This record gives sequence, structure tokens and C-alpha cells, in this order.
Amino acid sequence: MADKDGIKPVEDDQDDETNLNYKAPEKKSLQEIQELDKDDESLIKYKQALLGNLPAAVDPSAPNVQVALMSLMCNDAPGPITMDLTGSIAGLKDTTFVIKEGSSYKVKITFKVNKEIVSGLKYVQHTFRKGIKVDKETHMVGSYGPRAEAYEFLTPLEEAPKGMLVRGTYHMKSWFTDDDKSDHLSWEWNINIKKDLV
Repeated sequence: MADKDGIKPVEDDQDDETNLNYKAPEKKSLQEIQELDKDDESLIKYKQALLGNLPAAVDPSAPNVQVALMSLMCNDAPGPITMDLTGSIAGLKDTTFVIKEGSSYKVKITFKVNKEIVSGLKYVQHTFRKGIKVDKETHMVGSYGPRAEAYEFLTPLEEAPKGMLVRGTYHMKSWFTDDDKSDHLSWEWNINIKKDLV
């Protein structure tokens, strides 16, 4: 049933996961994986190709997954709208980013994996309007091993809603999680859909 603004609320499911008959792999440490088949030269080369350059030394207090940036790559904006997620993220809850209605955009997330392989990373986003959940998305990011360089994940192209009834401010709740339901980072932010950017 649509509310007075013409936006249909999204029902809350018990589980936001999309059932893809996916079973998480057995958890193994990076050291255990490197020790397996250590006499097989071709497997050693294959693992090196998969894992890439491992970080030389990692701060033991650093989290395994560090989310650094989130950017909205919008075709109608002069440049990407970027959120720094490395420091205090509390202020993002009061920050509103503006995009033009009907704009095509992608979300880019930059993150690092520091210590162990992480499997089934997901980016989850819930969208609220006037306190009512109107959309929810789950993007499978994938499984990644530790390396010195940051990874980047880009969502498929999406389109902002268009029309007088959908213009206005939306509150977003975002999570970066994995198969073990670890909360690597969760943050809140706002987006304002306007007819024009001027």
C-alpha cells in the first residue's frame, strides 16, 4: 500500500539475505591455506597468483577489514560524491548529499583486507523516507585475501527515482558485512533528490 507521497513501504523480512542456496566455505586461516600442499609447486604458484602481494607487516590491533571510502559516481554531478569512512563517521548522519532525480549512478566502496581471507563480503543498504523503509539492497562484494593495496567494489548502474512525489530527503543505513555476519562498518547518511542541482 502506498503512502500519501506515492512511495510504497518495504516489508521487513526476518532475514534480509537473498537466498541463493549459498553455503559459506569452511573457515581457514591464511597460514593454514599456505601450509596446504606446500610440496606442490604449481599449487604454490596458483595461491601466490590468487593472494597477490601480502602486506609486509600489519598492526595487530588493526581490523581485518577496513572500509575507507564510499563514493556516489553520478553522471549528472560534476564529480563523485565521496564519504571518508576512516575517521569519525557520526557526522555523516547529519550530512545530506544532493543528486538530481532520474540520475544514473553507481556506488563505489574502497576497502582493505589486512590479515585473513574474508569470505562473502556484502554491502547492505536500507533506505527510509519519513521513518518508513522504502527500499533495501544487498550487493555481494565477494571474497578477498589480505594485500597491501586497497580493493574497490562498484555496484551495478542504478537510477534515482524521478517525479514530484519522490523528490525529497531519504535517510540511508549502510553496512559492510560478511558470511560470519561481522559488522565491519555501519554508517548512516542522507540523500536529497531534487529536480535540478542549481
